[in-house]
Amino acid sequence: MRSRIVSIGDISADEIVQWNAWAAPNGTLTSPYMRYEFAETVHWARGDVRVAVFENENGPIGFLPHHAPREGVARPVGAPMSDYQGVIAGDYSQLTPKKVVAATGASALVFDNWYCPMGGHKPSRRGREGSVIADLRDGPDAYFAAQKAMFKDHFKKTARRARAAEREFGPVRVELGDASGEAFAQLAAWKQKQYRDTGKLNVFGISWVQDVLRNLRRREGQEFSGLTASLWFGDRLAAVEFGLVADDMYHSWFPAYDPELSRFSPGLLLLHGLFEGAPDRGLKRIDLGRGGQHYKKYYASYEVPLDQGRFLKPGLASLGIASWETGEKAVQALPAPLANLPGRARRRWAQVSAFEPSWGPRLANFAASFSL
Repeated sequence: MRSRIVSIGDISADEIVQWNAWAAPNGTLTSPYMRYEFAETVHWARGDVRVAVFENENGPIGFLPHHAPREGVARPVGAPMSDYQGVIAGDYSQLTPKKVVAATGASALVFDNWYCPMGGHKPSRRGREGSVIADLRDGPDAYFAAQKAMFKDHFKKTARRARAAEREFGPVRVELGDASGEAFAQLAAWKQKQYRDTGKLNVFGISWVQDVLRNLRRREGQEFSGLTASLWFGDRLAAVEFGLVADDMYHSWFPAYDPELSRFSPGLLLLHGLFEGAPDRGLKRIDLGRGGQHYKKYYASYEVPLDQGRFLKPGLASLGIASWETGEKAVQALPAPLANLPGRARRRWAQVSAFEPSWGPRLANFAASFSL
């Protein structure tokens, strides 16, 4: 097996067809993030997407879309904003971590949502969580009947909140699509306020992220696109979510709601509306992503395991990562605020470095996280 690095624009039409076929083994899409179109959209916004093409004597056997390495570190395409990452291939048996990281030309490949069709790589794993799938292939009625049988109290409580919202504001409805852009604009405003209030990196304020979302919104109605879903209480916008659509799958991505309406659980009501409206959009699976198991457990048909970790080979970047990890372990005996500081710094630096390729914005965002 050999590998070569190409720009996303050098992938041929036949290779695109093969890429998307491997992203949907047996005709079932793994995730919209694994499609060629996602990597292409990110490249249009950033210009630094590269593809490691793995080949044997018969041609390509796999593709790894990633960002051109910086300071010896490579990251999967769109990371950490991409909720699925990894190699797209028909046969993963030859694609060892050593070969994968070597193909990028970096000494470290870091990831937070690595798709592991062969069970993952334990030495490289620092965590594992399941991405929650709601399976609607038998229709929303059958799906809700099955979930209510297991979690009757949760669904009764949610129904009561919907009735309360209707009494106070008027009909509760969910709209799929946002031709005017009104709902998405409110989503962006809510998310940026949330980031400011919690001290998190303002993802919606990063120019290339704005370009990606804008492009995905323009695609609405195509086979691969973004989709804005909005929840309305009468004439009042209560919650909005922007997600990815491809084939028969919707992946939840950026949700937000009006904090003044939190007593009605608008996020859950929007989710219910998405489930109910899925057949009209040809959707049979809703991927809720990883994390948030305190509420996602009520909606899970099954989970897809995703790993957080890194593949390393000798080099300065891998040495730096190992040093950070050693520092985190060394301070575990200190009081909680000090013991947590190295881990907090590492996570924020990794996040900012992924979103901000340029040093100036990167350092400014990193410093801001410790001034709050």
